[in-house]
Amino acid sequence: MEANPPTPPNPHKTLATSGRHMASGTIQVFLAESLLLPTGLLTAAYLTRQLGPEGYGLLMLATTIVSWLGWSITSAFTRTTIKFIGEAEDWRSVAATVLQLHLVLGVAAAALFWLLSKPVAGALGEPELAPYLRLFVLEVPIFCLTYAHRSVLVGLGKFSQRAVSTAVRWISRLVLIVALVAAGLSLWGAILGSLLAALIELLVCRFYVRPPLFWRSPFPLQKLWGYAVPLFLLALSLRLYEKLDLLMLKLLGGTAADAGFYGTAQNLSLIPSLFTLSFVPLLLSTVTRTLHSADLEKAKRLSRDAMRLVLLMLPFAGLGAGAAAEIIQLLFSSTFLPAAPLFSVLIFGAVALAMIAVTTAILTAASKPNWTIALTGPMVLLAILGHLWLIPKFGTIGAASVTTFVASLGAVALVLAIYLLWKILPPFPSLVRSLFLSGVMYGVASLWVVSGWLLVGKLLILSTLILMGFLLLGELSDRELELVRSGIRSAVGYFSGKPRSS
Repeated sequence: MEANPPTPPNPHKTLATSGRHMASGTIQVFLAESLLLPTGLLTAAYLTRQLGPEGYGLLMLATTIVSWLGWSITSAFTRTTIKFIGEAEDWRSVAATVLQLHLVLGVAAAALFWLLSKPVAGALGEPELAPYLRLFVLEVPIFCLTYAHRSVLVGLGKFSQRAVSTAVRWISRLVLIVALVAAGLSLWGAILGSLLAALIELLVCRFYVRPPLFWRSPFPLQKLWGYAVPLFLLALSLRLYEKLDLLMLKLLGGTAADAGFYGTAQNLSLIPSLFTLSFVPLLLSTVTRTLHSADLEKAKRLSRDAMRLVLLMLPFAGLGAGAAAEIIQLLFSSTFLPAAPLFSVLIFGAVALAMIAVTTAILTAASKPNWTIALTGPMVLLAILGHLWLIPKFGTIGAASVTTFVASLGAVALVLAIYLLWKILPPFPSLVRSLFLSGVMYGVASLWVVSGWLLVGKLLILSTLILMGFLLLGELSDRELELVRSGIRSAVGYFSGKPRSS
């Protein structure tokens, strides 16, 4: 009797499975990263009272320097690691090479900065900062190793474990810093608490995945550098671009008050980056593994859906822009109301930067890392020229306009690059619906004025209306609604310890 032929895989089912896994992982990682907001605020509130302005200022200087060192090293290899892990038949050899490289660079950077800590503290006009820097810089190799483990987890599709490690760090950081400072260790306690929390996150990551650290890996280091260099330049140019407007504003005659208002609007407008921080590595991992399994059509659908998801942020940006004055007044007091029109412009630039993050991840997964820097690199030069032209004429609003306009140009260029590569575009009807709802929300939020904590209710009501608007306009399909519900159920079940249904 002839055996039945194997049933071919259902592309819609496999796409839904990948989409559900990515939706669930995005929600979990987003919730974990979002813990930075409450734990960070509580930590800052406690430390400002315990350390005073001078002590807290020294801590912020040390934190800024040390975090810059760690991010400068890891930004070169994060996307590269995720891509190669996702493609690898033997992921351990890739992970071993990545870990060894992170360890060597982290230790070298820490040792060099330990030697330079006294001159650096002197250059900053704070010689008493030097011993604190020598202790804090020990976090750099720990951070580098931890971030390498994070990338390995994401590359393997272990999104839930990646979320747990981050959540543990933010919670333990709050507890340890408060406990050690309360024990009388003052600024030393705050630094030790941060160090120990970083070490705890590394141990949690090692619990979930244990790539060999001291092992001669057959994976060639040169292969990593081929991707790492353009992706490092990409990260460097985008980080420079994000801070360029504030720097140019000050260099071109802006006052300290102008810088304060602009910095407030700039920091508030970066809220969408929490989502991209959660979503983009998962997208890169999923698309990379899909392409490795030779399913190009599925990769195209996932990429098109990801670009569409960014478009669906536009109504929420419109809502934020319309309620800008109320948001600023509630969070920062009426003194900072001049930041409101700046936030109304910069929030749309943040959406454009989210599109840039998504599209560069797609191009990286598609083995086009050089395209990313070729298309984003000119943004810095264009922004400098725009700031030189508009800041002397229009001041802060000129700087905000240049930032948003150039980011939008970069987003369009990258979307067109993906069209050139794969002949896909974000759905035009989704763009039209999103722009329509964005305009409506801006108008409603501007006309409906509330004060104080009533703003929270207003934002919740209007956000719900945005979702209802998408439903009524036919933007969200039943499959997508089920993906979201499934992702939420999976995230809640994972963090509550309940078993998840298959």
